[in-house]
Parts: sequence; structure tokens; C-alpha cells
Amino acid sequence: MAVRLNITMEEDIYARLKQEVPPKKISAFISSAVRAKLHPDRKSLDEAYRAARKERWRKELENDWKHTEGEGWPK
Repeated sequence: MAVRLNITMEEDIYARLKQEVPPKKISAFISSAVRAKLHPDRKSLDEAYRAARKERWRKELENDWKHTEGEGWPK
């Protein structure tokens, strides 16, 4: 659910925002920028880790390095 709020910002930042972002996209841009600066919540991190586990290149990299994991280490 979206909420409406009033914010204040420096004029030069506002001028760049108006120049670089289309008028109907400013709210989405600001939401995205704030989300990027906030620490991700646990649910987002869990989803990202689950997605990363499915990436084929990670499994290939794991296979390349698995023979070094126990080599030379005392048991």
C-alpha cells in the first residue's frame, strides 16, 4: 500500500531529479533509492540466497574448488 508524504530536499537535488527522471516516475525513483539505502530485511535476503543457490555458475565454481577444501588441513 502506498502512502503519501511531504519531503524537503535541497534545490539542486530537486533540479537534477526533475531533469533526469520523467515526471510520472519520480515517486518510484525515490522509493527505489530509499529501498537501496536501507538494509535488506530477512525475507529479501532469504529469497536472494535461495535464488543464488540455483545459479548454475555457482555450482560449477563449487565443483572447481571442492578438491581444495580438506587438503592439508589437520583432521
